[in-house]
Amino acid sequence: MIVDYTTLEREPLIATLAQLERDLFGRGSWTTTMIRQELEAPARTYLIDIDSDSDRQPTAQAGILPIRGYAGYWYDGDDAEIMTIGVARAYQRQGIATRLLSKLIDRAREQGAQRILLEVRVDNEPALALYRHQGFTTLGRRKHYYQPDNVDAYTMALDLTPHIAGFALPGDGVEP
Repeated sequence: MIVDYTTLEREPLIATLAQLERDLFGRGSWTTTMIRQELEAPARTYLIDIDSDSDRQPTAQAGILPIRGYAGYWYDGDDAEIMTIGVARAYQRQGIATRLLSKLIDRAREQGAQRILLEVRVDNEPALALYRHQGFTTLGRRKHYYQPDNVDAYTMALDLTPHIAGFALPGDGVEP
């Protein structure tokens, strides 16, 4: 079940995201402080995939939410910038990232974003496949973007509004 982050209790959310970040991104993960600052920053949209069968999970810990995945962006009035997408290892390859990204794209369109931008590790083949499948194209490469691992990033974009290239189609109501 995908929910808006504002519907969840803040401290357990931050603790759970920090735990997932460490597991998924290792030395390059966001700290608890960084996550708190990100969630408190203006113009943020975060979606959380909660395991609705969490009552059956014997490994659930106090203060930790049953989060399967999370994703969010920052919107500046023109562009939405994907900040992060993560899916817990036990739930990867089940379409969770695809559903989260699709909902983020829908939200960005609703807010009036013209395009969505993101950075992704050049060696993250599953993420690259996800973004390409959703229509993102590569704009360029940022050298040594991901630290401390010193890994390059691709910058990618998805245009959310159609571009008209100087001509009108018959019947579209636009005079030449």
